[in-house]
Amino acid sequence: MIDACRRLAANPTFQRFILAVIVANAALIGFETSPALWERWGGLFHALNVAVQAIFVFEIVVRLVAFAPRVDRFFGDAWNVFDFTVVALSLLPMAGPLANIARLARLLRALRIVSALPELRLLVATMLRSLPSLGNVLLLLSLILYVYAVIGVTLFAKADAENWSSLGLAFLTLFEMLTLEGWVELMEASSAATPWAWVYYVSFVVLAVFVVVNLFIAIVINNLENAKREHQSEQAGPADPAEQLARIREQLEELEQALRVRKRA
Repeated sequence: MIDACRRLAANPTFQRFILAVIVANAALIGFETSPALWERWGGLFHALNVAVQAIFVFEIVVRLVAFAPRVDRFFGDAWNVFDFTVVALSLLPMAGPLANIARLARLLRALRIVSALPELRLLVATMLRSLPSLGNVLLLLSLILYVYAVIGVTLFAKADAENWSSLGLAFLTLFEMLTLEGWVELMEASSAATPWAWVYYVSFVVLAVFVVVNLFIAIVINNLENAKREHQSEQAGPADPAEQLARIREQLEELEQALRVRKRA
């Protein structure tokens, strides 16, 4: 039975079937939000929901048995824990004190498409890896926003009180400018206070939008490349010992050549 579960869990057809069920479940959840559709097809929706839940439970059981006798290794993967938690929570009754949790779990079942597609898992992993570096960029952006907000209130509060009369409004205005929406109109309104208003607006767009936002993109792309390399190395498996030995010999030869050049110099 264990071997059968392992073969089934690794079967591409079974994996594609589960992915199709996940997509169908997401569509089903969307259809249920329509009162007209629910009134007409509510019984069918309920039956399909039960069927989807049964398929998900069967899939989790198969994957758990496939790890036997070391079932604990199944929970060593965060995506497996996510799938197991979502399916377990969706088994809660839809009525009673835990009804809201059960509804949320049903919604989370649609997110299982992320765990079912390796490419999406790679993107999520990249986002998580980028968080520490993005935190520093966010701190830099916050400092820029604060400085420009104070300057904006000082210069333009009287000419454009709707957008610059307080520090809070200034933050909202600058945040809107980060989207590059309406900043030209804001600059024209602020020109009544000083003819040099364009320096303030252009410098903010260049510094905050083009520089800082591009830093976000650069960090994410760099982490995406690192995650891809790690993913490829994991799929390739351990390198052949002969290849490793040959690579070490090449590195030693390069070091010897570098030492000879340094001695001659």
